[in-house]
Amino acid sequence: MPYVIETWDKVNHSPLRKQLRDEHLNYLNQRLEILLACGAKLDDEGCDLGGGIYIINVDTREAAQKFIEQDPFYIGGLFQKIKIDRWRKAYLDGAFCL
Repeated sequence: MPYVIETWDKVNHSPLRKQLRDEHLNYLNQRLEILLACGAKLDDEGCDLGGGIYIINVDTREAAQKFIEQDPFYIGGLFQKIKIDRWRKAYLDGAFCL
C-alpha cells in the first residue's frame, strides 16, 4: 500500500538542507524499488519552500516511518514536522491504476 510522506523543514534551515542534499539523494537512489515519486515543495517562482513530498510503496505505516527516519534529512535534524498518510494509487503517470 503506498504512503505519502510530507515534510516541513525547520525555519531558517536551508543551509542544512543544502549541506545534506547529496547524502539525501544517495539515500533515495538506493531505495528506488519503493520510491514512486519524491520532490521538494516549491513556491510559484520555483523557490524552495522548505519541505518535501515522498510517495513510497511499502506494506505498513511502520515501514514508512522507518523509511523517513533513515533519510539523512531526518537524521541531520532538518525536519520540523512529518506527516504520513496512506494513499490510494488511482492514477500514476497518466494511467489509471485501480
